[in-house]
Amino acid sequence: MDEEKKNVILTIRTTTGRENSVIDSIITKVKSHGYNNIKSVFHPEEFRGYVFIEGAVEDIENVIKNIPHVRGIIRKVVNINEIERFLVPEKQEIKVEIGDIVEIVAGPFKGEKAKTTRVDETKNEITVELLEAAIPIPVTISMNSIRIDKKKS
Repeated sequence: MDEEKKNVILTIRTTTGRENSVIDSIITKVKSHGYNNIKSVFHPEEFRGYVFIEGAVEDIENVIKNIPHVRGIIRKVVNINEIERFLVPEKQEIKVEIGDIVEIVAGPFKGEKAKTTRVDETKNEITVELLEAAIPIPVTISMNSIRIDKKKS
């Protein structure tokens, strides 16, 4: 199959904070110009300044031309396995509360235990203080990067 016609997932660099307006512009252009080979466009909250787009390379290149806030295209094909975890919503069954002890399961502090000092449910983030640190430094992380070790008594 010709590489230009085969559907792939590519990454578009955007102005940080303008990802949703870029997506809106792409969708409008796809509908008005009939780019039938563009299959999906999405922006995981964790990737500020980036939008993923699935379609034929030629159509992707054409659809992003002259769209405000598009800063370029990364020409490395993204495998669906690399981004699948951003497509499936995670269940949050247990409510995190201030004072809970959590274990960080992802990121640079993976394996560390920390005490919750602030919970921001709208951003899906918590602020914690690492228990093993000599000086308590507040660290803000995604709620998806933790598991509760011990509930506040």
